[in-house]
Amino acid sequence: MTDVLLTVGTRKGLFTGRRRGGRWEFDGPHFNAQAVYSIAIDKRRSVPRLLVGGDSAHWGPSVFHSDDLGANWTEPQKAAVKFPKDTGASLERVWQLHPAGPAAPDVVYAGTEPAALFRSEDGGVTFELVRPLWEHPTRSQWMPGGGGEAVHTVVTNPRDADAVTVAVSTAGVFRSLDGGASWAPSNSGVSAVFLPDPNPEFGQCVHKIAQDAGDMDRLYLQNHWGVYRSDDAGAKWTDIGAGLPSDFGFAVAAHPHRADVAYVFPINADADRVPAGRRCRVYRTSDAGGSWEALSAGLPDGDHYGTVLRDAMCTDDSDPAGVYFGNRNGEVYASADDGDSWQLLASHLPDVLCVRAAAIG
Repeated sequence: MTDVLLTVGTRKGLFTGRRRGGRWEFDGPHFNAQAVYSIAIDKRRSVPRLLVGGDSAHWGPSVFHSDDLGANWTEPQKAAVKFPKDTGASLERVWQLHPAGPAAPDVVYAGTEPAALFRSEDGGVTFELVRPLWEHPTRSQWMPGGGGEAVHTVVTNPRDADAVTVAVSTAGVFRSLDGGASWAPSNSGVSAVFLPDPNPEFGQCVHKIAQDAGDMDRLYLQNHWGVYRSDDAGAKWTDIGAGLPSDFGFAVAAHPHRADVAYVFPINADADRVPAGRRCRVYRTSDAGGSWEALSAGLPDGDHYGTVLRDAMCTDDSDPAGVYFGNRNGEVYASADDGDSWQLLASHLPDVLCVRAAAIG
């Protein structure tokens, strides 16, 4: 069985797990008492680099990196992510850290609150503001969601370094096809049920986007009400929520190798943020949203109240794939067989905010 590194960001630090020969071992917390909202495992270099967005109540937010799988961590002497003075803004939180594809081997993107995108060209050590998105003419009309106004998702195309897609809470999806020099809203077909016009050009409350393994232009989107698929890199979206117990939720993840396979964790409602039907269930599609199946083997059978947040579900790059999720009950579950069966890896952790995993040779 492939060795795997699992990283779990919580309200009170980072926990790391290693699977060796089928057995899991955990340590932590790293960054004790800091909220960890974002993690990246960058495998584009000979030794994977871990990137963590920590948020200290005393010292504020920062980005740390490790080149020895978390044994030691480095924080830059100057703030890695900082708004230029002329913006009049200050960093509240780093919501997303995303290594770009092999076409841009040292590029890492950071999505932040206030809603902005930053770009690093040195592997995540220093970042610069992507001004065309910050200065987009629609910005004055962006409104914060329940978690704030943030760029919380970044998707890049491994074949095209200039194609970048972001999700903004609550402005929706924006795409750039020229490396960030210009941006356009990309929300056609995505509903905003809470607005007077439910089909605006922008203003949707997108919760998460995942990219299909077989077709880089196929994307899956979990919305504030609604699960969608795009087959043209986000130009148009189609509702694929039929067959789910609820189409409200936060997380969506795609299988790392199998085309048309994706996972969601349905939530009862925006006003009742517990698992749909109070059952801890992951739902998987194997036909790009044409149908859904509940995955429950090894998960709790009774009433369950552990909400899974937008970045708290992921897959690794093993084959068969590992699938992981953590919840606000402080539980972490894992599947080593594409989601067919599950085991509890950790419990009584602080509130789980994000999880990332990767096969480690």
